[in-house]
Amino acid sequence: QVQLVESGGGSVQAGGSLRLSCTPDSGNCMGWFRQAPGKEREGVAAIDPYGTATYAASVKGRFTISLDNAKNTLYLQMNSLRPEDTAMYYCADKGYRCRNLRALPPPGYEYSYWGQGTQVTVSS
Repeated sequence: QVQLVESGGGSVQAGGSLRLSCTPDSGNCMGWFRQAPGKEREGVAAIDPYGTATYAASVKGRFTISLDNAKNTLYLQMNSLRPEDTAMYYCADKGYRCRNLRALPPPGYEYSYWGQGTQVTVSS
């Protein structure tokens, strides 16, 4: 059983930055998702234990997913934030090691463990 805990959410103005954290980094394939009110859950970014990352088109070039093995932490660095990035952000773990070979983040049903979420609000 993996219990994930996210942190780092908050309120920022458009153009600002936030860094989300998720512990623990289990060594499995992990990802970040988000869900805004009235919208479907969206895969934002994914990473495998070897550091290969994929991103949704809407965040590519602005967000960076990374692992810090020494700190046992998964990060999502979010730059150039936009009001449309406002959502609850969730960390997820597939529960197994894999290779991230796809062009886009895997869908949510491939993940077995989820955090409680951290809110990100971007004002214009």
